[in-house]
Amino acid sequence: MVTNDSISSLENVIMKKIPIILAILALFVAQTIVAQDIILQKDSTLIKCKIKEIGLDEVKYTLPEYSTDVTLVIDKDNIMKVIFENGKEMTFQKAMTNPANYKDNKKNAMKIGFLGPLAGSTSFSYERSLRPGRSIEGTIGVIGLGMDNSGDNPGGAFVKFGYKYIKDPDFYLRGMRYAHLLKGGYIKPEFGFAAFAIDQWNYDYSSSYYQEYYTRETVISAVIQLVMGKQWIFDNAFLVDLYGGVGYGFTTSDYGGFHYGYVIADNSFPITASAGLKIGFLFK
Repeated sequence: MVTNDSISSLENVIMKKIPIILAILALFVAQTIVAQDIILQKDSTLIKCKIKEIGLDEVKYTLPEYSTDVTLVIDKDNIMKVIFENGKEMTFQKAMTNPANYKDNKKNAMKIGFLGPLAGSTSFSYERSLRPGRSIEGTIGVIGLGMDNSGDNPGGAFVKFGYKYIKDPDFYLRGMRYAHLLKGGYIKPEFGFAAFAIDQWNYDYSSSYYQEYYTRETVISAVIQLVMGKQWIFDNAFLVDLYGGVGYGFTTSDYGGFHYGYVIADNSFPITASAGLKIGFLFK
């Protein structure tokens, strides 16, 4: 049997619970209103919205101040990242610079200076892609491993090291990417060093008769050059690299001249130049 006292007691319990229930409802409503997706643009602008769709090239969203029938669109190239209402984040990359688009590309190459042996040296180069549009390249040359056209009997070595910037397009299209990570025109700041010995002919006019003799001269040189070139890749397996460079350098030789990896005018006018043709193969 329900008495007045039990009804009154139940009413008291309900009245005590109402503030708690209202607080929970208010918190739920507040979270529903506040919880939004956030688009962080590359210019640091925030867009608080509700994301409706993420496509290949764009993101569609709605804004709370407009009708849900109004859908806005932003290009993914303008987005740094998206933060969803549950706290998870998503970032995007251009197809041009996305490493995932080049998984099938072989990123390493071995080359040989094609014309070097005709000028008295043989050089070998190694190039490795660091990321789309960037690679490093090192070269070592054996001086004397080739034809000795001048009779100087050269012996020594030269090394070169450079950081390559591969040219990207002047204008981008959606989905555009490099044909190959190592293919295309490039510019490469490069450092070079050479040390070798040659037979140096001398002439003696001081004695009663004319005399010719030679001594062994050691030559050391170093250069800093800006190299420009273009590299072609064939079937992700074979390459051809044509290049030329100019820069500054010094040499212990008074007359400068051909230093196998490059040419130096002389110490009074230390301009340098280099050119060549490399062929090689690619590997993983």
